Amino acid sequence: MSERNVKVILLDLGGVVLTNGWDREARRRAVETFELEGDDFHERHRLVQDLFDTGRLELEEYLDQVVFHRGRPFSREDFRAFMRTQSQAHEEMITLIHDLKSHYRLRVAALSNESRELARHRVETFHLHAFVDVFVISGFVGLKKPDPAIYRLALDLLQVPAEAAVYLEDRETFVETARELGLDGIHHTGFESTMKALEERGLGLLHGVDAPY
Repeated sequence: MSERNVKVILLDLGGVVLTNGWDREARRRAVETFELEGDDFHERHRLVQDLFDTGRLELEEYLDQVVFHRGRPFSREDFRAFMRTQSQAHEEMITLIHDLKSHYRLRVAALSNESRELARHRVETFHLHAFVDVFVISGFVGLKKPDPAIYRLALDLLQVPAEAAVYLEDRETFVETARELGLDGIHHTGFESTMKALEERGLGLLHGVDAPY
C-alpha cells in the first residue's frame, strides 16, 4: 500500500485501546455475579440500549429499567462498581498511539459507541486526554456507529478530509462504513497486525515510549 499524507488517527476505544466497556460478555458476567434473571436482563438491555448509548438515558435511569425494577440483595453502587471494573487498558496500543501522535504530530480522535457515564469513567481512569484530542462518543453527541453522520462529525470537528485520516476499529462492519465514506479503515484484530498496517501507511513504530499513565 502506498503511503498517505496522514494527519489524523481516528480510533475506536473499546476493542482497540481499551477492552469493551459494557458488551455482551460483560453483561453475561453481570448475570452470573449478581444472579440476575438472564433472559429478562438481556431483553431489558436490548430495549433501551440505543437510548443508553446515545445519552438519552442516563446511567441511573438505565439501572432503574434494566436491573432495579425489582428489589435486589445488592446496592446500586455494587452494580456500578462492577460495570466500571469491566474496563481495562490495552497498554501496547495506548503506547503505540501516544508514540505515533508525538513523533508525527498527528491529531487523535476517539470515535466510539459508549454511554456517557461509562465513557467519562474510562477517559478519566485511563488518562485518555493524554493522547486523544477530540472525543466523538455516542453518549456525548447523540449519534451512533454505523450512522455515517458520526464519522462525518468527527471529520468536521477535526477539519480534515477523509483522505487524511486512518481509522482503527475492531468491528469489521464499522470499518466497511468508514471505507464507504473515504476513510482508510484498518480492521484491528491485534497489536502486531495493526502496527504493520500503520507502518505500511508511513507511520512506523518508535520504541521506548511508556504508556501515558
